[in-house]
Amino acid sequence: MLGRQPRVGLFVTCLVDLLRPSIGFAAVKLLERAGCMVEVPQTQTCCGQPAYNSGDRGDAVALARQTIAAFEDMDYLVAPSGSCAGMIRKHYPLLFPEGSDDRFRAEALARRSYELVSFLVDVMGVAEIEAEYPKLVTYHDSCSGLRELDIRNQPRRLLAKVRGLKVAEMKDAEVCCGFGGTFCVKYPEISNDMVHKKAANVVASGAEVLLAGDLGCLMNMAGKLTREGSGIEVRHVAEVLAGETDGPSIGRGDPA
Repeated sequence: MLGRQPRVGLFVTCLVDLLRPSIGFAAVKLLERAGCMVEVPQTQTCCGQPAYNSGDRGDAVALARQTIAAFEDMDYLVAPSGSCAGMIRKHYPLLFPEGSDDRFRAEALARRSYELVSFLVDVMGVAEIEAEYPKLVTYHDSCSGLRELDIRNQPRRLLAKVRGLKVAEMKDAEVCCGFGGTFCVKYPEISNDMVHKKAANVVASGAEVLLAGDLGCLMNMAGKLTREGSGIEVRHVAEVLAGETDGPSIGRGDPA
């Protein structure tokens, strides 16, 4: 912990910026409540993960350099996404040669980069939440957050502090939903089978609401649940923790 108010740069993410800005506003609210001074660098764009996963190293490097420049004077980079945070924390250093200035700068930013909920719990020590949500929810553990950043207990700890909320754990909560960024485009049949199984587990949990920490996963699961006629709401965990749940469920009323 710093001896002063930490200066946090919010990495909004492409999907949040374009399709669900309410998640970004919820993230700012949570960070400010935790005692952070939040800034949103205007020069940020994509983290480069789609290019990186597709083998386009040149564009991934260019986007990494842009992100590093935008955030390197911040105490922390925080993203409401395990996949973007995982890209910056785990993969940015590997884009540059050992011993290079780029590598040094990438490693320095990586050490200060976190997913939103893990930052609140593990860095800021948040233990109480000012929110009420009297519903039964289930939680999907997104792949990057769980496997790259060890995020599992943190969201459940904070959800346990939301007044009226109860968690019903679904079967195979930690299994991939089938989104995987470009994976769902390259392998649509496999992706569809995976999200079909995930949707079935969500419904079987008996929950009224599905939560997760990555908008890509949430959009994938929301689309499948809607197509199969489910009335289950789908929300980002930050929206619930911040008490920002008046808007429509993900996939219903979002901008096209």
